[in-house]
Amino acid sequence: MPAALNELERKILDYMVRYLRTRTYQPSIREIGEEFGIRSTKTVSEHLKSLADKGYLERDPSRSRGVRILGVDLEPDIVSVPCYTGLPDPEAPRRTDGVESHFSLDRRIAGGKGAYLVRVRGAEFAGAGIHEGDMILVEPAGPDVVGGGDLVVAALGRRPGLYRYRNDQRGVHLLPADGGEPIRAEDPTAIPVTGRVTALHRRLDGTGVPRSAITH
Repeated sequence: MPAALNELERKILDYMVRYLRTRTYQPSIREIGEEFGIRSTKTVSEHLKSLADKGYLERDPSRSRGVRILGVDLEPDIVSVPCYTGLPDPEAPRRTDGVESHFSLDRRIAGGKGAYLVRVRGAEFAGAGIHEGDMILVEPAGPDVVGGGDLVVAALGRRPGLYRYRNDQRGVHLLPADGGEPIRAEDPTAIPVTGRVTALHRRLDGTGVPRSAITH
């Protein structure tokens, strides 16, 4: 999930979202400064840079209104969901790393806040029946809400992986989607589960999702 914001950053982001929804374009750096009593445009730029570094914005510093808010759509029933080239590191300071594009999805399909898509490359998830070209939707979830049979994202090594979650009287078993050796833990809460796969998109004609279907 994106890094936490301080109080002023949250207020600036909320203001920018309100401004966008009412005017369909972003406020300028000067307008943001006037709204919050910040006289220095450099200081405003520093706040916007921090929001970008934390994964909430994309910026074009050469333009006064060169900002795009990530995960916000003007349609109230539509949400913009990032699509990654691989499972993102939940501890990474910049959650924009690895994002190849954004998809506009109905909120009823997109799932909870913080959901993201992963475009599968190669056979890394073949052990879970997920193939190259498929797209999986991952929603944030912890070990307290996942159950037997769920496909979960867990950070058990140097990078997060996809596992089939099984539980029995001896504890929890995680079956790696890459076909590796099962991992067992007696205490389910000790497993660093960060997400759960809730949907899979597969083109039955084998062509994959067209690039033209992706919003940038």
